[in-house]
Amino acid sequence: MNDTVIYLIRHAETVEENGIRNTNENSQMINEKEILSVKGEEQSKKLSENTELQNLDVIWTSNYTRAKATAKYIAYKNNLQYNIDKRLSERKLGNMDDLAKFMNNKETRDPSREQLAFPEFKTRDGESANDTNKRMNEFFNEILEKYKGKRIAVISHGGTIKFYLLSFCKVNERLNLEYNENELAINSPCLLKMTFRKNELVNLEQMKL
Repeated sequence: MNDTVIYLIRHAETVEENGIRNTNENSQMINEKEILSVKGEEQSKKLSENTELQNLDVIWTSNYTRAKATAKYIAYKNNLQYNIDKRLSERKLGNMDDLAKFMNNKETRDPSREQLAFPEFKTRDGESANDTNKRMNEFFNEILEKYKGKRIAVISHGGTIKFYLLSFCKVNERLNLEYNENELAINSPCLLKMTFRKNELVNLEQMKL
């Protein structure tokens, strides 16, 4: 049986907007509609031309606008329609007072990185790294069963991708993820190639953009 290859992609750059997002249900809806910047559109087009992303069998994306906007170029190049699954959405930050207390005196000022070190932490109405990891693993287990031996693109979000990768990576002293001693950069965009054999990860590498 051929290996199953999953290209895990963080969406391209978004427009800078004012305001707090991804906390309560109203701001969550605003966050879902955040669009790509002009540079992000150019990044997505260039990403779709990457040799690794040709001849795909299936494409999955979160329901967020910025993820779908990134996916549309990859879908066009492969003459495919993309599929949507809400389990690929960004993790919900939840109550901002709780988050402010958690981030007090933290050096990185980056909640998603700090939650790598404290994967059980979550705010009221928010999600922990462990919560996000659980729903992501449910999704990936399903597609690994359904698309054995296929080449699959999955477009998601920074925090969500980081928390899923906790299943395979260690967190170093800089609160970044490492796989086989190689540090991963989960930027917008990024392209990770995951190779599975009999549903077990056998390799993870960051591809050049």
